[in-house]
Amino acid sequence: MPGSESIMIVIDAVARETMLFAAIGFLIGGIDDVLADLAYFAVRVRGWLVRRPKPALDDGAGAMAIFVPAWDEAAVIAPMLRTALARYDYPDFRIYVGAYPNDRATIAEVAGVADGDARVRLVIGEAAGPTTKADCLNSLWRALLADEAEGWPVRAVVLHDAEDVVHPAELRVFAAYLDAYDAVQIPVLPLADSRSPLVEGHYLDEFAEAHGKALVVRQALGAALPFAGVGCAIGRGMLGRIAGLRGGMPFDATSLTEDYELGLTVAAMGGRSCFVRRRDARGGLIAVRAFFPATLGAAVRQKARWMMGIALAGWDRTGWAHRGGIGEHWMRMRDRRATLAIPVLAIAYLALVAWGASLAGHVVTGTPLPRPEGAMRWVLGVNAGLLGWRLALRMAFTGRSYGLPQALLSVPRVVVANLVALLAARRALALYWRTLRGERAQWDKTAHRFPEGLVQ
Repeated sequence: MPGSESIMIVIDAVARETMLFAAIGFLIGGIDDVLADLAYFAVRVRGWLVRRPKPALDDGAGAMAIFVPAWDEAAVIAPMLRTALARYDYPDFRIYVGAYPNDRATIAEVAGVADGDARVRLVIGEAAGPTTKADCLNSLWRALLADEAEGWPVRAVVLHDAEDVVHPAELRVFAAYLDAYDAVQIPVLPLADSRSPLVEGHYLDEFAEAHGKALVVRQALGAALPFAGVGCAIGRGMLGRIAGLRGGMPFDATSLTEDYELGLTVAAMGGRSCFVRRRDARGGLIAVRAFFPATLGAAVRQKARWMMGIALAGWDRTGWAHRGGIGEHWMRMRDRRATLAIPVLAIAYLALVAWGASLAGHVVTGTPLPRPEGAMRWVLGVNAGLLGWRLALRMAFTGRSYGLPQALLSVPRVVVANLVALLAARRALALYWRTLRGERAQWDKTAHRFPEGLVQ
């Protein structure tokens, strides 16, 4: 029938053009990923050939101030603090917890721990919450300055969140490497949640690869090292210099991703940062562990904040490194490629729907289904190979950190990660639009939980 033929022409055209757009986008992204993989393997080979001595994790020198911003964290803050106090194997530290005057439940939980241990300092900010995490951190900075004025100088400030499970040796790692560096970041490993093997589980895959490969590559290229916001230590001198440039406060209260920007700021000021993967005496990785969002809505909110702060607003705020090398520009491009990857991903799924409709239509009408030809067949073949390589590498990194069962789950979790990214992109654009209209940035946090029955 003439009408059905016209409909099929339109459907075939949509399927063909969307596939072409998505295929080229995936090819560009796949090549970018392979180049990063090759850089990682080059680093590993160099490490095998050239063994460099590592500083000893001795008793440590210099006091450490741990900053923990907390808004609506009554459910987790007390067990987090008690676990940290029991676990830390370091002679001199204090934990500064920032709370808000209108969050009485969190204040009560922190006060209960602080009453029994002088190493915990409850700091209640002046403004009602939530503001931003950076604003809360600035309140802790003011409290630290007051303590230093009374004779307690610190060597570094360590950043943590209210749901973190700390490693006993992390402060020793920071002390050992701060002799040569201005800031130190250790890995972050999400805890596996059996109640959410797909949504929460996709964080396992992403962090295993990001903190097993991406940060290693950045460091080898000499690019700025963005901080994860937890498990990082910034030298007191460097943080003081940053504060001097920002009117006395080191954390930018208008930023939703102050940790990422702080790492770039350290590099811009000539500071040296180091990503450290060390193992303890039992062979365990010295890393920060925590549960990540386990529901789709919570994961979307968190990813939207990251996407808005790094790929959208972060682009406006940090731009491109002046006089930066090719490695620096490449890494910043990878940080922001979500602005291009998300539309490609959305159109790829549209192409799948269009090809499904095309297949159904041609079966019904009894006409042959159009097949990719020429260069398009070559591009699709290369993309299939790149996808297989990407899945294999993700399985390898996940398996190294979590074992074979999680490595196998990393394959179906790719679809979940794509769904979260697509939904987060929509929310991130809405958040970004509001900031462009002059709305004040606000802490868009998610609910947290702390492991039950944790051996302290």
